[in-house]
Amino acid sequence: MKGEISMDGFKDYEKNNTEGNNYWRSYYNGQYKAQDPYYSYYSAQKQNEYDDLKTSSFYSEHYQKPHKGKIKEMIVPLLIVALLGSVIGGALVGAWFQFGAPAIAGDTGNNVINNRVETQPVKQIEIIDKTDSPVTAIAEKVSPSIVGIQVNYRIQDFWFGTQVGSGSGSGIIIRSDGYILTNNHVIERAAGTGNTMAQGASISVILPYQKDRSYDAKIVGRDEKTDLAILKIDLTDLPAADLGDSDQLKVGELAVAIGNPAGIEFMGTVTSGIISGLNREVQISQNHKLKVIQTDAAINPGNSGGALVNSRGEVIGVNTLKISGVSGEYEGLGFAIPINTAKEIIDDLIVEGYVRGRPKLGVYFDPRLTEERAQQLGVPMGFLVYEVEPLSGAYNAGIRVGDIITEFNGVRVKDFNELENEKNKCKAGDVVTIKLYRIKNIETREGEYLTLEVTLGEDKG
Repeated sequence: MKGEISMDGFKDYEKNNTEGNNYWRSYYNGQYKAQDPYYSYYSAQKQNEYDDLKTSSFYSEHYQKPHKGKIKEMIVPLLIVALLGSVIGGALVGAWFQFGAPAIAGDTGNNVINNRVETQPVKQIEIIDKTDSPVTAIAEKVSPSIVGIQVNYRIQDFWFGTQVGSGSGSGIIIRSDGYILTNNHVIERAAGTGNTMAQGASISVILPYQKDRSYDAKIVGRDEKTDLAILKIDLTDLPAADLGDSDQLKVGELAVAIGNPAGIEFMGTVTSGIISGLNREVQISQNHKLKVIQTDAAINPGNSGGALVNSRGEVIGVNTLKISGVSGEYEGLGFAIPINTAKEIIDDLIVEGYVRGRPKLGVYFDPRLTEERAQQLGVPMGFLVYEVEPLSGAYNAGIRVGDIITEFNGVRVKDFNELENEKNKCKAGDVVTIKLYRIKNIETREGEYLTLEVTLGEDKG
């Protein structure tokens, strides 16, 4: 059946939603906290921001923070190597390598009988000209297209008032007329609603061959789902990078990372390695997963938004993530967003400011309903609706707070990821069938199954 709510019934619906909210919030009472891994930005400033992820609910399309809770930290946290928000100090440690030449016994002029010294053949080491390194040629070709990004922003703090913060990252010139590709998490603290600049915030770009000055940048478009963003500076005749084909990558081939680890001071740093893995799926937050390229080329804070390059000097990825152990026991685990993923949305971000056609259901998800808890409550396992966005497709179809979505277009769904996977097979404007379980008696938790038709909206970010 298809449910529909008129504007005249809005107040009644709001009352029902409020009652549902109060029930679920009071029932759980904060005892069943989310167990999802805690993913944090690799900087002091970003740590505070991602503390907001300590929440019991999030939006199926976008992160939402209705209330706070405690999230269990991972032993091996995934670190977004983005916005470098503090000064990193340290010492450069040099290592002396001593090569000892083997002693070779020769004729001493004495008559030595039956006293032979066995010698091992000396391995010859070929010293090649420094210009013969492929990494040198790659760096010379690509480095002029890798820029530094400086972000300034303000934070309103209850105790200490307005605080000023700053950070830095990397970016890739993709068009000669000033369009730059970077990570969304590099610039998001400076972003306001949509693609606007937050009050008191600014973004500037430093060119690798003009480090003594910066250029004001504006946000053209950004996408949280892919963690990508487009900036624009008012310059022409810039050296745009060549974009490769990440679908043709093979494990073991050369990979070179170019960016600005530790800030603008180390701008244009080049590290090399190999492609270690393909199509790795990593979860960067509670509601966002990415399929990425794995590399052992060194990626560090400030590298985010920079380029991962193949042997032909083509950009095949946007450096974004690394894995680090608590005691640094994990090394060489860096990740980049495939450039083909970026190619799919670049034009939309430039023209529209968002990715067109993405479906939107309009519900928020409560992750505390686990298999065990559902069994205890005597309810089916599914997507527990924590909140419904007003006038969304879900709202107009009659989905309410406390409903448990169990099927999407005939496919069984038990959690957020399964629902998202099915929803993302559709496009905006599609009519889908939602099966849900609705509790009718709060005391006994007896309920009924309903089938609703929902017209998906468009997710504009």
